[in-house]
Amino acid sequence: MAVLEKIRVKFGIFITVLIAVALLSFIIDPTTLQSVSSSMSSKYDVGEIDGKSISYVDFQTDVEKFTTINEITTGSSVQNEQQQQSIRNAAWQSLIDKHLFIKNAEKAGIHVGEEEMVAIVSGDISSPVISQNQAFFNEQGVFSKDMLLEFISYMESDETGRLKLYWNYLQEAAKTQQYYAKYMSLFNQSNFTNTLMLNEDIAENNNTFDVEFVLVPYGYQKDTTIVVSENEIKDYYNSHKKFYKQQASRDIEYVVFEVVPSADDIAAANQAVIDVYDEFAAAENMKGFLLANSDRQYDNHWYKAGELNSVAKVVNDYAFQKGASVSEVLSNNNTFYAVRVMDEAMVPDSVYVKYAPANSENVDSLLNVAEPIWITQTPGFEDVMTAKKNSEITVNGLVFKVLDTRAPVAKKRVAVLERKAVASKETVNGYYAKANTFATKSAGKYESFKNALNEEGLYAHPVNKMLESSDRLGAVENTKEVTRWAFEAKPGDVSNIITVNNNYFIVAALKAAHKEGYTDLKEVSSAISNILYKEKVGEKKAAEVAEKISGLEDLQAVAEVLGTTVSTKEDVAFSSLTSQGLDNKFIGAASVAEEGKLYGPLAGNIGVYVYKVTGHDTGAFFTEDDAKSRDAQMTMYSSQMLVPVMMEDAEVKDNRARFY
Repeated sequence: MAVLEKIRVKFGIFITVLIAVALLSFIIDPTTLQSVSSSMSSKYDVGEIDGKSISYVDFQTDVEKFTTINEITTGSSVQNEQQQQSIRNAAWQSLIDKHLFIKNAEKAGIHVGEEEMVAIVSGDISSPVISQNQAFFNEQGVFSKDMLLEFISYMESDETGRLKLYWNYLQEAAKTQQYYAKYMSLFNQSNFTNTLMLNEDIAENNNTFDVEFVLVPYGYQKDTTIVVSENEIKDYYNSHKKFYKQQASRDIEYVVFEVVPSADDIAAANQAVIDVYDEFAAAENMKGFLLANSDRQYDNHWYKAGELNSVAKVVNDYAFQKGASVSEVLSNNNTFYAVRVMDEAMVPDSVYVKYAPANSENVDSLLNVAEPIWITQTPGFEDVMTAKKNSEITVNGLVFKVLDTRAPVAKKRVAVLERKAVASKETVNGYYAKANTFATKSAGKYESFKNALNEEGLYAHPVNKMLESSDRLGAVENTKEVTRWAFEAKPGDVSNIITVNNNYFIVAALKAAHKEGYTDLKEVSSAISNILYKEKVGEKKAAEVAEKISGLEDLQAVAEVLGTTVSTKEDVAFSSLTSQGLDNKFIGAASVAEEGKLYGPLAGNIGVYVYKVTGHDTGAFFTEDDAKSRDAQMTMYSSQMLVPVMMEDAEVKDNRARFY
């Protein structure tokens, strides 16, 4: 009974929790429990900003908001991968501003008050976010408070809520921009160069010197008497540890099976063009014909010589040869073409026009007040380019009045029948079978992977220090799936077949995993050993030279003793690009050396120097404007580094690559 009582007292809370979890499992769906558990794990965070975790769910909410804003500003709901990346970057930057930059600005005593914000959003205080927004421009293309007020009024009646979302975004962006403007002003104004500093900068950069020197190079032969101990390597590592900070990365090897068309596939593409060639040569409805038979569709574009090189040089060469009509079947890189010249004319590159809606009741009045503009050839409006000067033409619901044209050049309308050889299902299956054979032999283990390479006569591409954001392997793009596998696998694992772009089958092996933090001493010990060896060689060579030249005051005598010659360098400046051929350590030491005095030996980067400065000169090539320009550049660079430095200090972690 005593034992039972002790168990009850010590483990009562634990047992209660177990019972509660068991009861919850009957009430709550298991997937819900898993979801809650996942949301509480840092593994499902897209990052951390100044100690605040940013969950994937919260970040995705921001991404959706910025996606809507992008749709409003661009008028399109379609985004390619690059645009989606830009949207995600904007969402991330807004979080950096909110949770880091603004907090630091406020710690510096900077604030943006309510009255200030009222003045900004009403246009009384100019903010680029508001004043440069074309939604608030009048017909003259100038910011108008009336247009701003009209937008706000219309926003209240917008039942979709999209304009309200956009307006809130503008207010937030304007407030953030004001914080940046104040902080940067404070920072830049505090970076002040007084007259004394300016004059000193000019003097230092106008000073040059002439120097004579003797160089004893270290050479390439290893000195076996010099030993670098493990303790010395460890001490160097500990004292320079900040230089060995690293991001999480992986070392992999991968075999790629690229799916390429077979000889039969290439022949089939050629035959596809041959089969419809006669129809192509005689087709009256070229647009409809190419829609049904070609990889390339017809357009009304007027091409000038050279522009069709973007399709293929053989296409351009035929189309612009004299008397071109219908070509024979042409080929280039497993793509087959037939070319037919549909029309040719003298067409300008641009025309000067006014335009107005064709369905308007007062078209003439609108054309009279419209601002004339130069336009270039645009899909759907090609016929405007061939309209005569001072004529009017209606195209796609718009009336254009042509006022002037550039000088016309010879151009052609060209139809291109194109069929590219693609791998057939049988060909794809053949490559997959090869990849599957290799993956099966690898059996998920690195040693088996290496054996399979030898058996199949394959080559594994190595990739070291691959970051989690990597989405490319060599020439193969969109390999994010390989990266995700590598960051979830354990060293020694081999992947199953990973399909990329339906054109590549990849089998990868994970060799090593490098954690975020500091590079392991074992990985850099060899490099550190070389650094320390070089330092010891310099010390030893300098000591040997010092012993040989002891008591000598003449540089020529020094050269004779050392078995070398005296070299001369004139007009050397400490910061001059003309000094790049010399050792930086030598330049730095010689720039402050007393004239006429023998110095050395100095252990430099490439050898040991004994030297004497023979003259100084003060020029005027570095002016006050140069000094001010350089200071301005340094200030600009420093201001650009403000947020990155804040992020480093706050140990910001960006894990978005795990999810996108």
